[in-house]
Amino acid sequence: MESKDRNNGSTGKNNENKTPLTVDQINSDRITQVASKYWAPQTCGNHLDFDASIVDQIYHQEVQGAKFMIRRIMMLEFSQYLENYLWPNYNPESSSASHVLSIVIMVNEKFRERVSAWQIFQKLPENFPNLFKQLMEMSLDEKWGLSFKERTIILIFFNHCFNSLEIDLIRDQVQKLVSLSIWTCLPEGRREQELNAFPKLRKFWKVIQKKDSKENEESKAKTDFERRFLQRLMRKFLSLLATIPLEGDIDVEAVHYCERFLELLIDLEALLPTRRFFNVVMDDCHLVTRCHLSSLNQRSEGKLFSQLLDMLKFYARFEINDQTGDPLTDHDMMQLHYDRITALQKAAFVKYAELRRFALTNVASINTREALTKHFESLSTTVLQDVAAYLKLLPPPDNSDNDEKNKQFLMELLISRHERRASQLEALNEMPLYPTEDIIWNENIVPTEYFSGEGCLALPKLNLQFLTLHDYLLRNFNLFRLESTYEIRQDIEDSVFRMKPWKGEDGNVVFGGWARMAQPITAFSVVEVGKPNIGEKQPSRVRADVSVILDVRNDVKSEWENLRKHDACFLLTVRPPGPPGTHFNFREPFVPQVGLVYVRGCEIEGMLDHLGRIIEEGPDPRPKIPGGQRTFRVWLDCNQYKMDMDRVSQNGEDVYDTFNILMRRKPKENNFKAVLETIRDLMNTDCVVPEWLHDIILGYGDPGAAHYSKMPNQIPALDFNDTFLNYAHLKESFPDHEIRTNEEEGKEEGRDVSTKLAPPFRLTFNLQGKDILVEPHVMPSRGPYPFNEPKKNAVRFTPTQIEAIRSGMQPGLTMVVGPPGTGKTDVAVQIISNIYHNFPEQRTLIVTHSNMALNQLFEKIMALDIDERHLLRMGHGEEELETEKDFSRYGRVNYVLGKRLELLDHVQRLQQSLGVAGDVAYTCETAGHFFRLHILARWEEYLSRVRSDKSSGVTIEDVGRLFPFAKFFEDAPQPIFKGRSYVEDMEIADGCWRYIRKIFSQLEEFRAFELLRSGLDRSRYLLVREAKIIAMTCTHAALKRRELVELGFKYDNILMEEAAQILEIETFIPLLLQTPQDGFNRLKRWIMIGDHHQLPPVIKNMAFQKYSNMEQSLFTRVVRLGVPTVDLDAQGRARPSLCSLYQWRYKKLGNLEHVISGPEHRVANAGFVYDFQLINVEDFQGIGESEPNPYFFQNLAEAEYVVAVFMYMRLLGYPAEKISILTTYNGQKHLIRDVVNTRCANNPLIGRPSKIDTVDKYQGQQNDYILLSLVRTRAVGHLRDVRRLVVATSRARLGLYVFARASLFANCFELTPTFRSLLQRPTDLRLLPEETYRTERLSTQEPDADAAMVMNDMPQMATFVYDLYRKKVEAIAKDPNAEKPWAKPIEPMEEDVKQPAAEESDSDSSEAEVEEVRIINEIEEEEAPRQEMRQESVKRKKTEEEEEEEKEETAAAETVAST
Repeated sequence: MESKDRNNGSTGKNNENKTPLTVDQINSDRITQVASKYWAPQTCGNHLDFDASIVDQIYHQEVQGAKFMIRRIMMLEFSQYLENYLWPNYNPESSSASHVLSIVIMVNEKFRERVSAWQIFQKLPENFPNLFKQLMEMSLDEKWGLSFKERTIILIFFNHCFNSLEIDLIRDQVQKLVSLSIWTCLPEGRREQELNAFPKLRKFWKVIQKKDSKENEESKAKTDFERRFLQRLMRKFLSLLATIPLEGDIDVEAVHYCERFLELLIDLEALLPTRRFFNVVMDDCHLVTRCHLSSLNQRSEGKLFSQLLDMLKFYARFEINDQTGDPLTDHDMMQLHYDRITALQKAAFVKYAELRRFALTNVASINTREALTKHFESLSTTVLQDVAAYLKLLPPPDNSDNDEKNKQFLMELLISRHERRASQLEALNEMPLYPTEDIIWNENIVPTEYFSGEGCLALPKLNLQFLTLHDYLLRNFNLFRLESTYEIRQDIEDSVFRMKPWKGEDGNVVFGGWARMAQPITAFSVVEVGKPNIGEKQPSRVRADVSVILDVRNDVKSEWENLRKHDACFLLTVRPPGPPGTHFNFREPFVPQVGLVYVRGCEIEGMLDHLGRIIEEGPDPRPKIPGGQRTFRVWLDCNQYKMDMDRVSQNGEDVYDTFNILMRRKPKENNFKAVLETIRDLMNTDCVVPEWLHDIILGYGDPGAAHYSKMPNQIPALDFNDTFLNYAHLKESFPDHEIRTNEEEGKEEGRDVSTKLAPPFRLTFNLQGKDILVEPHVMPSRGPYPFNEPKKNAVRFTPTQIEAIRSGMQPGLTMVVGPPGTGKTDVAVQIISNIYHNFPEQRTLIVTHSNMALNQLFEKIMALDIDERHLLRMGHGEEELETEKDFSRYGRVNYVLGKRLELLDHVQRLQQSLGVAGDVAYTCETAGHFFRLHILARWEEYLSRVRSDKSSGVTIEDVGRLFPFAKFFEDAPQPIFKGRSYVEDMEIADGCWRYIRKIFSQLEEFRAFELLRSGLDRSRYLLVREAKIIAMTCTHAALKRRELVELGFKYDNILMEEAAQILEIETFIPLLLQTPQDGFNRLKRWIMIGDHHQLPPVIKNMAFQKYSNMEQSLFTRVVRLGVPTVDLDAQGRARPSLCSLYQWRYKKLGNLEHVISGPEHRVANAGFVYDFQLINVEDFQGIGESEPNPYFFQNLAEAEYVVAVFMYMRLLGYPAEKISILTTYNGQKHLIRDVVNTRCANNPLIGRPSKIDTVDKYQGQQNDYILLSLVRTRAVGHLRDVRRLVVATSRARLGLYVFARASLFANCFELTPTFRSLLQRPTDLRLLPEETYRTERLSTQEPDADAAMVMNDMPQMATFVYDLYRKKVEAIAKDPNAEKPWAKPIEPMEEDVKQPAAEESDSDSSEAEVEEVRIINEIEEEEAPRQEMRQESVKRKKTEEEEEEEKEETAAAETVAST
């Protein structure tokens, strides 16, 4: 039986597992009927007494009898079987094996569904040790008669326990199994050898022996059972493994057990607390060697077993000191290897004459497997056994087992232990970064189908803890590479299927279709193969030329011609077996259908001009090349090229003579190679993580160690600048603190001193107490002009927001959990501003997941008191900034150059005002001389005359009269000096001086731009020296790390927004964008702001997402570890009623005052009875959801209903920009866009909504009114992920209208809290069409029941909107002042509803509609042969990039025709 067949339950499509249970199904089931009698929560108070036979009956009939069907287990888990029946009634003395196994199965199911499992056992924690012991006995003792399936279930439970060490209850049981005392089961000689290697352990070993000597026999037996448990379990596993034959029938469940056992061992070895002492015990059992020699390892059914064994072998010999946890370098590993082989040589020299030659040979010539085999194969079994016993690898020959006398085993044991282990880094550096056909379609490496979570896979896991930083990076490297491979496979399949490769009559390949992202290759040639670098085998570089003919639309042609340098492309070889006209089935295996043979990656260097030269990128327009042929110069992967040439030298086919397709990818999804190179670079360098962060990154130590309260360099006094609006705001921000001021005299006199206490405030915290000293201070005047007044914060921060800001200003790690609408961005901006003003010499790096979030953050930063010359925005997202200013690198260079000229003009004006001769404003250098010789001298003279003692007779008038720069400030508001007091006028004079001094200080900073001539050098100087706040996306940080490090980029603080949406590795890379100073990382603060209750990073492959836990962000992992967080607890976005839909998901989430009493929140939504409502949408003409292609779900009835409601809102006067339409599936998004384009897009009265998008893509955005389509009618789908539901329901500020099949979603267990609220209101749409936007009706005011119009279904709503539109048009026609044109609406006929496509235009159609139809006809005539491909294009997966969407909309024919 093949591995793929066996793993059907884990990676194959399992419709029974995919279909979610509904409440109706549960209520009619036998399990539910029994549950209602005994344990169901809804029948609490009427339960019958506990009956042990019920547990046995359920287990034997519903679980074991149903062959452990997931559906039955899910029903039991939903009914709270474990919480209310199994665990409360567990009795260690009387509970049966069925009871124990039922508990284990329920726990495993909770882990499979990713819900909390261990908190249940906190109710009766005293029984858990008994349960754990009972399971240990059941897994070892044959008297229980457990099947392989049941033993596998127990193994999975143990694995969950070992991976839950953060739970105290679990850790207490698990620690006994992996502590130092388990060395009791080692032979005495091996134990002494290990204790001699680590002398400190001998002291602890003596303590254990002393303690054991005082115990009675019963206690000794118990502890001995625990200490020997894992060794006995391994020996039992090896006994089973030995029974599997090399040929013949095999028990599939036995194979599953073996796979799960290796998974358990891998997880034990991959965690330092469990591997520290266990690794020696496993090594003493020689488990890896025995598995390697087993029959299962050689059978086809053992393919997954072999892959898991390779992982176990890797971790068993991982480069780490098991006792100290220190990583071992290549030098350390080489030294260990030399020590082992030298010990073997000494033994051979002393005791075995037949190995004398081996003993005298140098190490380098005998450390390979071939050399060792040559020396050992001539030895007898007895000699081999003596050698192994001498090295303490085996007990003396008299005590050995029979298999230990097997020569093959003895040879493998000695050779595998003494052969030189290849360096992990060497193997990594020789690995091609581009996936090939061997990896892309290997189901065991990159699973494709639905993953239910039942099976086991040979994939690394992202656990809570990691062995070393190398281990951390390596796991992320492998998973990122495989996830990228999965996405590449999808793109290749999509493009090649579109191209329709067929086998022509002459045997050559012909293409019957076309693809936007791929083109046939007309010529390919390797033009350069560089010589290898010193010490390397692969070429230094390989370049090739690829030619294609771009006989496509101009927009597609432009995309190909604008391929950027370093863009990754793929070279494909297909040899299709089918003749022209062969139909391709998307649901059948891809490779055999198209005859794909080779896949190789390449990197664009540039496009060649007609002279064969690379066209350089830059601001200059690209030259126009005649004809359709384009040639691209590409770099090939040097490692892959060497491997391919080695194959050619062995009479293999030359891959590079066969390519016939060039495929590109979307730019935003094509960064995988650069990210992989960055991770590999990190693994090749000495990664220096800040000392205070190191253990938290790896998951060890005190979770709160990096909190500012525990940092040794905590800062007691901080200037909070404009954080507080007034003194009252300050007092309410620290409710648990005593606020003190220096105005003690005022208090004694009974005066109200709070009026004198105005911001900004400097706060001094008592680090040992709860009191705060508040010191108000006055911001020094910056000059006499109005624009010199600093910008001020206007947000009244809540106490939790203030705590987040305080934490962010202090050194250490700050974790801010921000539910929707709680002002995460405002908090982030205030932290940045406060750091900027408190520590002006420090530089802050801002990192976000998306360009949109980064731009939102940047726009708010610009509104605060931060000098814009210190701001820099890196990456390509700066074009989206809603500002006229350019904050990109070159934009900032231009700003500096322009600012320099402006400042020099000021200098010239100052020179003229003082009557100084000469050209002092020519350069920054001459301006500096002018300042020192003339400006500074006059100012010092002025000070000497006006700041003398009181006896000198200086008057108030003298301050203004003697001021030397009065003429320069003639353009300032007059009079400059008020003449009210000496102090006030002196402060004005000081402000004027600060203004002048700032002119010259800025010119001094800009002087470097005069010396640097090229734009590139200037931009680099700006990045490295001038900018104080640098913003970029996490992707840009990963792509540009090498460049930033080489430039000497430095920063002191990192702030990450959307941290819960960033991949683990992409969160880690920004920590290491700078070179360490003296071996230390200069990072002082790391602020992460996010919400792990919203959607995680996007992982397309279900296996990587669930099994490998790749969707877990570093933010989420750190929260799970227990690192202290600041949870923002007041939202200011949505009405309180809307907030109640997702409020239950958070610990504490209240409402700010303005969403309760604000005018727009108090007023009802015009035209609607309710501010939120679930609108039930039934099938239209018998059709609900449809799936033209896998996972491309559409629902025409919902699409039409949503668009009809949007048109209704627009007719009432709602602004289009305040309405967004969201859906949970891409297919529905495109269908809604088509309906909008058909119904109203070009109609000036209606138009398009602000956004039509998916819920996932819309995370982080908001709008006043959201129309939400849930699409599904047969199964709930991926909305079962509550995080997606939270995002969907939290986007609206004032109104949320959900279109869905009410009966389906109401029956979904996970969504109950939200849909319970939704279903408290009617599920048919209630309208008030007489109202107009904005109504005066209050949201608390119930309208008359007779006034509401009830919409029962979509056709009724469509007809009503059509009639309403006609009335609106007639009213406008009668109004002589009306200037707007209008179009005739498309009547809501059944034919139209069935097919929302372009219809025949009539005489009243708008010019836009007529033009659209004309374009459609022209394109259809030109591209008639391609019509079929266009029809497929919308059904296939569509892009989510905004640029692509715009292009699709302009190519209206393609979209409309294919729908």
